[in-house]
Amino acid sequence: MELGTLAAIRRYPVKSLRGEALEDVAVLPQGLLGDRVRGMIVRDGHARAGKPYRGKDNDRLHLSREAADGIERAHERGVEVELQERDEEPFVDDAPVSIIVDKWLRGLSAYVGYDVEFERFRPNFFVAARDGFSLTEEAMTGREVALGEVLLRVRYPIERCVVTTYDQHGGESDPEILSYVVRERSAWMGIYCDVLRAGIVRIGDSFSLVER
Repeated sequence: MELGTLAAIRRYPVKSLRGEALEDVAVLPQGLLGDRVRGMIVRDGHARAGKPYRGKDNDRLHLSREAADGIERAHERGVEVELQERDEEPFVDDAPVSIIVDKWLRGLSAYVGYDVEFERFRPNFFVAARDGFSLTEEAMTGREVALGEVLLRVRYPIERCVVTTYDQHGGESDPEILSYVVRERSAWMGIYCDVLRAGIVRIGDSFSLVER
């Protein structure tokens, strides 16, 4: 059953920094090729010593595209980080692939009075739903979905944090975004997925529920 079409692809070469838009991407068992393969590891000046420095630790990281800029933003706050790279086990928070469907954002946008950018939620794939789409994240949990050549299994909904309140252009944050998501959507927005079959995904590919 077709649920929608792929409208956008985002890859994040450095964890917590700004993503890059792609027209197509290879999806491997560990996630998108080149996605979150580098992370800024805290060495000094922060409680997360030895762990990745995250967006929730610095509300300006998402404005940086290059690792050097992210390292400098950390340094400005007294945090020393070291860039590390690992291809086999990327710096993902949970599952290797994340997806948001545009319909899930509509109630939030209506509540805050403007179109909330999907980029605030940092998904890999943004899907434009077909008319009649009504599935929630919870309803999709455990199901298999096809995206282009790729077969995925939905692990569970993504629980959101303060990062979603950050303005994508560096303006003031909007706490009402997270307030709504927590109150009206059990803090969920989007789904985490595991890769069952690798392949290539392209803008315009069908996003379908696999019936067994």
